[in-house]
This record gives sequence, structure tokens and C-alpha cells, in this order.
Amino acid sequence: MSVVEAIHGGYVANRRVEVLCRHLAEMVPPGPATVLDVGCGDGLLAWMLGARRPELAVEGIDILVRKDTRVPVAPFDGSHIPKPDRSVDVVTFVDVLHHTDDPRILLAEASRVARRAVVIKDHRLEGFLAGPVLRAMDWVGNARHGVVLPYNYQTPQQWLGHFEATGLHPEEERIHIGLYPAWASWIFGRRLHLITRLRPIARSGA
Repeated sequence: MSVVEAIHGGYVANRRVEVLCRHLAEMVPPGPATVLDVGCGDGLLAWMLGARRPELAVEGIDILVRKDTRVPVAPFDGSHIPKPDRSVDVVTFVDVLHHTDDPRILLAEASRVARRAVVIKDHRLEGFLAGPVLRAMDWVGNARHGVVLPYNYQTPQQWLGHFEATGLHPEEERIHIGLYPAWASWIFGRRLHLITRLRPIARSGA
């Protein structure tokens, strides 16, 4: 585990936010928009997204609101997004859904709240030793902060089932994200990550 901590922990700290911000900025639809980052933590990534895309109005919600945050952050209960139907343009989840017992609960809420898109960064349970590698990354990145770790990773087929069940239509997916340099990607990169943009499908009466 010390090797994982040295490699993964260091590169996540120095590289992850910049790379994720670039992808998110490209995935959020063009033009002015309101963006709600669910499970935003201290709001650093949300703030960086707003700096890269100044036409976006970005705010966050989290179960535990920290004392100092980079963007406005409101509390929520982890299941219900405290926003009216179709009240924001874009909802984002960045490495949040695998910390839930049932990702469909928050996906359904995002589908209800978002007008234009839901953007997700999470993991894919696919390939040799995918489970152990993902658990190691999760433990290194989150255990010391007291984050709940259910290790609830989804296969590509499970993700598609969740999207269909919650009224979300996939528009774009990226699985080669480049979070790590080439020499580390064969362990921590591979096809273990995804970023996807989904379009909420309007339901009758919505």
C-alpha cells in the first residue's frame, strides 16, 4: 500500500483537479448555464470550472459543508437534491456516485433537476484486478478524510442500466481521461475511469 500511496496520492494531489477541470469544461454544454456540483467538498473543482468557463454560474451541495469553500455550498441529506424540477441547467457528480449505496437515487434526482445535462466522472468496474485497484485508489484518496467507502463500483452495463432507469440519455463518454502520466496509467488509468454527459429525457407532465 505504501507504493500506491506514494504514486497515486502524489499524482492525484498535483494533477487530478487540472485534468478533470479541462474535461468538465469541455463536457458542459456551450453557452451560459447554471451548474450544480453535487458532493463538491471544498468547491475547488467547481471554482476552477467557473474560472475556465466564466459564463457558468457554479454552486455546490454537500452532506458536510466545510467552513471555507471556493463556491457557495448548501447542505443536503445525500439523497434529495434541494432544488425544484428543471431548475438548473447542468448537474455534475465528480467521484461521488460510487460512495452511495444506490447510485440511481441521486441519478434520478439529477434527472429531475437538470434542464440540459448531467455530467458524471466516476469509475468503471472492468478489466483485470479492477476491483482491488479501485479500492486501493479510493482508500488512499479518502480514508484519511473519514469519507464513507462502500466501494460500490459499477460495470459499464450497470451504468447503462442506471441511465435508462432514471431517464438519462448518454450523449458523450470518455474513458481515456489521462489523469496519470503514461508510466502510471497502466495501473491506475486503463479503462477504470469515465466521464459522461447525459441528456435528461423529459417525461410526460414534466
